[in-house]
Amino acid sequence: MNASADLKACGISIRDQFVSAAEVRRLRKCANDRQSRGDFAAARIGARASAQRRAEVRGDFTCWLREPFQGPERALLDRLEDLRLELNREAYLGLFELELHYALYPPGAGYAPHVDQPQGTTQRKVSLVLYLNEDWGPADGGVLRMHDANTQVLDIEPVGGRLVCFLTSGREHQVLPARRDRLSISGWFRGRE
Repeated sequence: MNASADLKACGISIRDQFVSAAEVRRLRKCANDRQSRGDFAAARIGARASAQRRAEVRGDFTCWLREPFQGPERALLDRLEDLRLELNREAYLGLFELELHYALYPPGAGYAPHVDQPQGTTQRKVSLVLYLNEDWGPADGGVLRMHDANTQVLDIEPVGGRLVCFLTSGREHQVLPARRDRLSISGWFRGRE
């Protein structure tokens, strides 16, 4: 199955080896370069004017993916553009733009249950996360826990190269605490409304 068929069938798509191990290493280097420049900041919750750091709710550090892009970042953006076009062609989602950021969770950090749709908005249509972790195992924690309306949960390990996409609207999810640094690129395909 492809991502659009998965999203239509169950609202979630998991694609292992969306990027290769070598691409994971190159993207990790890009993140390290940005971190050494001081581009990462403690993630905050709430509306822009009243946003605050609450590490007990959200303990990651983020860096928005903006120009200038390094080669591996540009290659990823091109691949995600192909995915956007596939989703529009096969699932009629009307996606027109992508916003992305690196998310680094230090040991002990997680993200409490939440939805990715800011209150009063509907522009975020498809959430996505690409994991950049090497040699990740169950003992390392940091799973993405997806909730559904029937109180069922799906735990997804943050294995390097794995891309998870899900329909954003109403989809509650959380990041369980990691036991070592957990790195990903996360974001949203957005619609016009």
